[in-house]
Parts: sequence; structure tokens; C-alpha cells
Amino acid sequence: MDETIDERTAIVTGSSRGIGKHVAKRFAADGANVVVCSRSLEDCEAVAAEIESDGGSAHAVEVDVSEKPSVENLIEEAVDRFGRLDVMVNNAGINIRGPAEDITPEEWQQVLDVNLTGVFFCAQAAGERMIEQGDGGSIVNISSMMGSMGQQDRTPYNTTKGGVNNLTRCLAVEWAEHDIQVNALAPGYIETEMVEQAQEDADFDREDVQNRTPLGRFGTLEEIANCVSFLASNDNFVTGEVLTADGGWSAFGWGCKDD
Repeated sequence: MDETIDERTAIVTGSSRGIGKHVAKRFAADGANVVVCSRSLEDCEAVAAEIESDGGSAHAVEVDVSEKPSVENLIEEAVDRFGRLDVMVNNAGINIRGPAEDITPEEWQQVLDVNLTGVFFCAQAAGERMIEQGDGGSIVNISSMMGSMGQQDRTPYNTTKGGVNNLTRCLAVEWAEHDIQVNALAPGYIETEMVEQAQEDADFDREDVQNRTPLGRFGTLEEIANCVSFLASNDNFVTGEVLTADGGWSAFGWGCKDD
């Protein structure tokens, strides 16, 4: 058990599946009170039930992170249920792919609203609450290794993740005086439902991804949950950082191991 999270209250957005779900379950296993939230209350209730059946403490809330009133309600429900807020993990995100010249204004705005504005709304509301509490807190924004590189057919997604990285730095500097640590995690290719769906695309080559990754494999959800747990702890003297967990992809530069 990670005693740094024990008995603290953590909100994890987009936690009805994938990375968010595993982070929520990891926090609960370590003794935290966890608020499971996404746009599907039914799915969140299912995850909360899993956590409680394993002996953990969880509460399900429906939220649309792109809508500020919905985010404010999320914070209120968390505090009403558990009395305080200690950790905010901003994981909710979407991806719309296609050539940059074909992206519609509506598609661009949709990705921006969820991936960047939504992260800001959640961090802002959580930060306000933590400042009121007066004893610090931790905010972890889930970014992507793609936030620091160019890539074909992913302009909206990569652009918003780059924004998340700098938003993280700005909030870390601004809220350090309140003992609020703000960091981001930038995963690479991880074994998630999104990756499974991507493998159906003609331009996705699993073997190519593995050859391009120095560790030679996809990351696991458990490994990403471990990274988030580290960043969410209150004893690491880390703030304003973007931790990249990509199996060495970014360090490798151009090429593949077979070259």
C-alpha cells in the first residue's frame, strides 16, 4: 500500500475505462477515497461497484469536463461525500484523426474543449478547493508523448496535448506557494481499448510500433498507474514536470531497432 495516498480523496476523470479506470482502482487499493467520473454514469457506477467489492471506497459521478458547471458539480459532490479533495487526475480525452486540411471547425473545437479546456476547468476547480483547504494537494494531467512531436493526421490531438504540457508548467509555478504540486504524465503506446481499436486501422502496425520502441513492447496499464501514483504523492518534491512513459520512444529519435 502507498501510504502517501491512504485516506486521501482523489478524483480521476475519464475513469470508466482504460488508464483512468486503472488509476482509480490503484488509488482505492492504496486506501484513497476515489471519485470515478465520466460522461457515462452507468459505466462509472460499474467501476465504483468493482472498487467497493474489493474493499475500497468509491463514488460515481457523471461529468462533462468541457462544461464548467458540470465540473463544479463534480468537485462539490466529491467534497460532500468525502469532506475534502487532495488529488485531481485529469485523464478524460478524445481523439479525432484526419488530414489537417480536412478537420472541420466543429471537430477542432470538440477536441480542444475536452483535451485542453476540460483539463483547465478541472484543474482550476480543484486548485480553488485545495487553496481554500490550505494544506496543499496534487494535480496530475494526463498528456501524451505526442504532445511534444508532430505526426500525420493527429493535429488536433497533438496540439491539445502540447497545450496540456505548458498548462501544467504554468499552474505549477502559480500554485507552488499553496503547496499544490502540478505535473503531467505523457504516456506512449499503452495496452488500452483505444489501441485495440486503432489496430483495426489500415495504417496501424503493431510490430512497427514495437520495433520503434527501445523496450520492444507496449506499456501496461499497471505501469501507467504506478507513474500516476508517484506523481500524486505528496513527498516527491516534483512539480511542473512532464514525465514521459513511452518505453524510450522519445529518446530514440528517428528510426527503428531493425535498422
